[in-house]
Amino acid sequence: MDKTYQPHDIESRWYAEWESKHYFAPQGSGESYTIALPPPNVTGSLHMGHGFNNAIMDALIRFRRMQGRNTLWQPGTDHAGIATQMVVERQLAAQNLSRHDLGRDKFLEKVWEWKEQSGGTITRQIRRLGSSVDWSRERFTMDEGLSEAVKEAFVRLFDDGLIYRGKRLVNWDTKLHTAISDLEVENHDEKGSLWNLRYPLADGAKTAEGQDYLIVATTRPETMLGDSAVAVNPNDERYQALIGKFVELPLVGRRIPIIGDDYCDPEFGTGCVKITPAHDFNDYEVGKRHNLPLINILDKNAAVLATAQVFNLDGSVNSELDASLPAQFAGLDRFEARKQIVAAFDAAGLLEKIDEHALKVPKGDRSGTIIEPWLTDQWYVSTKPLAEKAIAAVEDGSIQFVPKQYENMYFSWMRDIQDWCISRQLWWGHRIPAWYDEAGNVFVGRDEAEVRAKHNLGDAPLRQDDDVLDTWFSSGLWTFSTLGWPEQTEFLKTFHPTDVLVTGFDIIFFWVARMIMMSLHLTGQIPFKTVYVHGLVRDGQGHKMSKSKGNVLDPLDIVDGIDLETLVAKRTSGMMQPKLAEKIAKQTRAEFPDGIASYGTDALRFTFCSLASTGRDIKFDMGRVEGYRNFCNKLWNATNFVLENTDGKDCGAGDETVELSAVDRWILSALQRCEQDVTRHLDQFRFDLAAQSLYEFIWDEYCAWYLELVKPVLWDETASVERQRGTRRTLVQVLEAILRLTHPMMPFITEEIWQRIKALAGKSGPTLMLQPWPSVEANLLDAGAEGDITWVKDFMLGVRQIRGEMKISMAKRIDVVLGNASEQDVARLAAFEPLIAKLAKLESVRVLASGEEAPLAAIALVGDMQVLVPMAGLIDKDAELARLDKEIQRLQGEVARVGGKLANEGFVAKAPEAVLEKERAKLAEAEQALAKLAEQRARIASL
Repeated sequence: MDKTYQPHDIESRWYAEWESKHYFAPQGSGESYTIALPPPNVTGSLHMGHGFNNAIMDALIRFRRMQGRNTLWQPGTDHAGIATQMVVERQLAAQNLSRHDLGRDKFLEKVWEWKEQSGGTITRQIRRLGSSVDWSRERFTMDEGLSEAVKEAFVRLFDDGLIYRGKRLVNWDTKLHTAISDLEVENHDEKGSLWNLRYPLADGAKTAEGQDYLIVATTRPETMLGDSAVAVNPNDERYQALIGKFVELPLVGRRIPIIGDDYCDPEFGTGCVKITPAHDFNDYEVGKRHNLPLINILDKNAAVLATAQVFNLDGSVNSELDASLPAQFAGLDRFEARKQIVAAFDAAGLLEKIDEHALKVPKGDRSGTIIEPWLTDQWYVSTKPLAEKAIAAVEDGSIQFVPKQYENMYFSWMRDIQDWCISRQLWWGHRIPAWYDEAGNVFVGRDEAEVRAKHNLGDAPLRQDDDVLDTWFSSGLWTFSTLGWPEQTEFLKTFHPTDVLVTGFDIIFFWVARMIMMSLHLTGQIPFKTVYVHGLVRDGQGHKMSKSKGNVLDPLDIVDGIDLETLVAKRTSGMMQPKLAEKIAKQTRAEFPDGIASYGTDALRFTFCSLASTGRDIKFDMGRVEGYRNFCNKLWNATNFVLENTDGKDCGAGDETVELSAVDRWILSALQRCEQDVTRHLDQFRFDLAAQSLYEFIWDEYCAWYLELVKPVLWDETASVERQRGTRRTLVQVLEAILRLTHPMMPFITEEIWQRIKALAGKSGPTLMLQPWPSVEANLLDAGAEGDITWVKDFMLGVRQIRGEMKISMAKRIDVVLGNASEQDVARLAAFEPLIAKLAKLESVRVLASGEEAPLAAIALVGDMQVLVPMAGLIDKDAELARLDKEIQRLQGEVARVGGKLANEGFVAKAPEAVLEKERAKLAEAEQALAKLAEQRARIASL
């Protein structure tokens, strides 16, 4: 095996081997185990969330596969309606074309062309992470089978009275001209204004203070053209007498009522609120409670209409209300209309004042435009009947959330669920299977032929609905549509319900809940048994990763490495603000002066697993990745040591007699406990604890201690054949078990090493990933051997500690005296003295006789026993005192310098908290070192 671990030399080679040999396909003979890969956007590329998510899922799949389960990890991608359409529209715009120039059919051809050429980026990246999904079953939400499933689901839900078309408020993207979901809206904190406007009271009414007007405060004065009412709190004594009276809506001249509603906060502004049900979600709810008309004043571009569209709450046209709007505002963009409406109020003496006001401005995550609540016809799923069963499935334990507290978030959303808007005004997506006749009647069916036959429409002209379905509708069917539903395929029968969904908390409602509702209604089954919820991957300081912060990490840059200038260019590309780009470039150069080194996939995956604890957000630290790259090196180097001492030698692979030393029995016993712990932790989704158990056993027990403790046997020509055979066999058998235990988290390095040592360990087979998971052998648990070797380790650590503190060279053999030794200590010394003396470089070890006075010595404790290293003759007392005095003087200077900075009130007031924390830590470290050196000096001075 190569002396140096080079991950890139093995990772691509092994993944190609696994995939080509179809090792990822279901093949176990045990109970089925299924995970559906959350479908990434076909337009997307890998981010840290994907990397984390995939590492967790692959660890579970590989773990269960090795346990003999019939595993399926079902892959696929989502067509990502808005994102994909935008990509292709941008390409057309570069040619001065729009989708309307091409027409719907030609445009969709272009989208499919792009998908075939560029849509596989993220699946290639998922492969790079070692994800063992069954690529032979890869699905796409727009492929033929899934498209049929979507139409079937729509028709069934419609026939069951759960899908309807209605006029409601939606998040309207005025640039993309489509409704979007709440998840596609980002709220930005911005400075804005609060305009205080006077609304004259009608019919001579007066306020309690004698004013003939009410003052309403609004952040969107342009919407006042569509006001339906002014609301006050019914308990607000200032306005109680006015409830039921009217105001004259300025500029428009329409009389609107004053209503009482608890929505109004008497403490906010004047306590009066304008109600615009057609342009505000909260106002819409108030409007429903008071049966107010819906007055839409904007077109799809958010420009003011010449004549308002007035509707009743049921969506019918309201022809009784005067819909005229002031002519001077017609055709104006909403923000230009805002300026002119405010000016008109001012000119009329109706502008009371303008206050600065902090706002949360909703913007489309794709277009960046400010989202407008807009009244429009859309298709909806009536979700309350579906939610009842979905709530019950979690309440009765059929579906469990891990961690359990996320059930509360789920219940909170589901018990206050609103109907789901499922239509989008796009061309790319599943076109809604509904047709209209010339009278506007709507008919739903799987295709036009079915509609005509079902409703006896003959040759009557029909027009299919232009809208497409929200991508969450098709992904809501994901766990069963990918397995062949609505056909009752063998895969559907075998692998549904799936076992685990691995997801972030931010889409529990948008995806998890909808999958549960859809699956229960359409299949009668839950979609999954467990929902493992993980936190967001943040940077090392706990900040959310975003391009504007310049702290985004690409997992493949960590795997493959990236030079500094390429990283800077990547982080600043597309930035429109030069100052921000300059700031991020400077920040990147300070954080990664040498770029990012290549760490390999296994180190990154192990890092993700080590951070996966109970749903909390993850602070991603590059130092951890470096540490786990060193861990890979440690395992690689340990393997080379094992091969050097076992390859071509007698390892007891047959029935030969072997003799196991206490050291061998100890490591075998410790292995059983490690196997026990790792299995339990993976069963409980505690990947962090499983990673910790593996790290501690491999690094601390196997590499640091066992390989050291067996050297005397391996290199002792006088040792018996049986003893050496037993040690060699233990070396390779424990290493082989380690590789199986670690494989789910670090698949590449473990496969490479296993292929080199499998024959030595008496194993066979084409791949480690199909080997059985280690099972605990109770007969190998040996508390006696564990106690003995723990004593040996503590003894040697005590001697090492004394050598380090007293600066005694490891080349110098020393005498050790044991004080307060028990009978068990004496027995253990007799059994292990040759081993300890050899490895700890001891000249002699003896036990103090009864009544014998201990020599002046450095002391370490092993339980109650004292390990004494007599100091006489070991050091040059005067030279050591001089050295210590010099070091003490340096540290005293450091304590004075840092302490002075922290005592300076000006420095403390101006310095950032992070700098202060660093200085305090520096001071504490120097004071601690100073105390140790003073203690050491006193000890030497007394010799």
